[in-house]
Amino acid sequence: MSAPRRVLIYGVYGSGKSTLAMRMAEHLGLPWYPVDDLLWEPGWVEVPVARQRSRIEEICRRDRWIVDGAYHGWRDVPLARADLVVGLDFPRWCSFGRLLRRTVRRVLTGEEICNGNRESLASVLSPDSILVWHVTAFGRARRRMRAWRSDPSAPPVVLLRSPAELDDWLAGLPGR
Repeated sequence: MSAPRRVLIYGVYGSGKSTLAMRMAEHLGLPWYPVDDLLWEPGWVEVPVARQRSRIEEICRRDRWIVDGAYHGWRDVPLARADLVVGLDFPRWCSFGRLLRRTVRRVLTGEEICNGNRESLASVLSPDSILVWHVTAFGRARRRMRAWRSDPSAPPVVLLRSPAELDDWLAGLPGR
């Protein structure tokens, strides 16, 4: 396999998309565009979907990129331009456990996530909690990745089912 130049990393919240994007960007020498930075303004104000789409279109017109997610309203844009889709298809317990640990750490440390935004105990306990999003989005994300893999018109899709499988795959990926 030759080194991809345009990569979409996809998975449910907590699966490790951003961590993988950072690792792949370093390994492949590609620029990484964190999707959260495109979606959220300070104060957790969501960017209007049309503006999100415009931002992602600008990135995906470039010859080299990694994006760490694809959401409604513009999912088709990176999917149409990607050389490779990496699907993090980990079991629910794995991704939820990672998400829970990360969320607790962020609440305790006040770690900045994007554009000055931070998670809080109030946000974690709200109906819009990322933990709730994980539970409601898990099945849809999994079905979507698997459908892409079986679609001959889609870019190649690598589904990775465990962190160990991810590490093995990444070790075999050609570098810069």
